[in-house]
Amino acid sequence: MKVLPFKIPKPQQDALVFQEDLEDVFYDKLHQHEEIQLSVIVSGEGALIVGDTIHQYKTGDVLIIGSNLPHVFKSDEHGSGPSHMLTLFFTENAFGTHFFDLVELQELAPFFKRVEQGFKPTSQTADIKALFFKLKEATKLERFIILLELLKLTSKVSYESLSSFIYDKKYTDNEGKRMRDVFEFTMTHYSEEISLETISEIAVMTKNAFCKYFKKRTNKTYFQFLNELRIEQACKLILKENDLSISEIAYQSGFKNISNFNRQFKAVKHCIPSAYKKQV
Repeated sequence: MKVLPFKIPKPQQDALVFQEDLEDVFYDKLHQHEEIQLSVIVSGEGALIVGDTIHQYKTGDVLIIGSNLPHVFKSDEHGSGPSHMLTLFFTENAFGTHFFDLVELQELAPFFKRVEQGFKPTSQTADIKALFFKLKEATKLERFIILLELLKLTSKVSYESLSSFIYDKKYTDNEGKRMRDVFEFTMTHYSEEISLETISEIAVMTKNAFCKYFKKRTNKTYFQFLNELRIEQACKLILKENDLSISEIAYQSGFKNISNFNRQFKAVKHCIPSAYKKQV
């Protein structure tokens, strides 16, 4: 299945689509699609943006993304090995308008509530991954049965939400391209100085119009988003680069002032960098 910006065409009118991505990097353009996405990261790591929120993903993660929820995977190009992901795509109406309203399927209702913001299961992940690994050799009927098993399992697990804010309108293709360009530029240049004038030019908008546009669609200012992206990168460096000092991590993450770095880090992670390092 070819993934296009903000659209995923459904091959051969299949109600349920299984996709295996095995590349150097995952598709790294901001996109959304009508299909609900259930994925397991077989290998790879990097940054994941879902809606308004930035995360780090790694090998073994299970990630579930709701219908028309904008997201982008930014693979760590310096990571070891390929980026490998197994995914199921389906829509809530794929098997009939009222299929999931059947009394027999009511115990799946928590899944559809959770998936509105996207979520990451934090329990029973081994059982979930075991089901995913059966998909490649499964028949279409077997994949459908596995999907129901996955929905049942993920309706009951402990989880973390992936997004805290849902824009109440589906992005148009033009809006999608604009936000994609903004996110792509930011994720590539976060370690550099980014001015409001620069990012507004990327969006092809005036500074005032861009500020309102971005805030409306993410419920945060652009510089809040930028700082959160930088902090996530700093957390990654804290975990992986033991030889780097806190000041070096701050600089590599885009902060030129250690005091500002400590302040922004505490605002996002509720502790200072040195304390975070001791916790993990």
